[in-house]
Amino acid sequence: MDLGLKGKRAVVSGGTKGIGRAIAMQFAEEGAHVAICARNPRQVAETVDALKAKGVNAWGSAVDAADVKAFSNWIGEAKVALGGLDAFVANVSAMSSARTEESWRKSFEIDILSTVTAMETAAKLLEDSKSGAIVFISTTAALETTQGPRPYAAVKAAVINYIKGMARELAPKGIRINTVSPGTIYFEGGVWDQRRQSAPDIYNTMLKANPMGRMGKPEEVANAAVFLASPRAQFISGTNLVVDGAMTQRVQY
Repeated sequence: MDLGLKGKRAVVSGGTKGIGRAIAMQFAEEGAHVAICARNPRQVAETVDALKAKGVNAWGSAVDAADVKAFSNWIGEAKVALGGLDAFVANVSAMSSARTEESWRKSFEIDILSTVTAMETAAKLLEDSKSGAIVFISTTAALETTQGPRPYAAVKAAVINYIKGMARELAPKGIRINTVSPGTIYFEGGVWDQRRQSAPDIYNTMLKANPMGRMGKPEEVANAAVFLASPRAQFISGTNLVVDGAMTQRVQY
């Protein structure tokens, strides 16, 4: 299916590894020009080269999403570099699980304040697009308390609620906004790769919890995110798309 993204301009934060990189690459494969950011400048440069190899324009720079002002400026710079903006995907997260004040604060700064900043900045920059779309990456941890109270799960749940409200507010302006909530996603160097090595019992428990008998791939999340960001999903807004291989047991009406 042609998603209608050829020539569109997409911005992906946290775009050098795992889900973020897969999303950026999927946009490029669809013919969209792509801008990315991450904290590691070497990884940003390498990913930009990989995107350009797909035959599209690509740009990126190192930025820390916890620096709200710098992150906001970066989104504006990305629009200038690409010559416009049609889609924005926010993939950054503190991934904080420790129940400490520092962990809660870090989660709030990156997963909440960074999200609000990105949302407000991107929304203004998307107003002149004919197919403006925003996608935020959440998690199934926000939907079920499978591992007890954690900052990561709590703040991601807040993001889903916030996005739903913003979807209704932005709809009259022709801007769509959705979330994608992945389940257990495995890739080399990722959280579940680390758990497999350091906490095999937890890894095996979560592996068995999935009816498909495996964890997901970053590309499978990317397919969902890029579809929601594309003109093919032009009447979908305010939804939370779960990509978990039927692992969660909640019924989503």
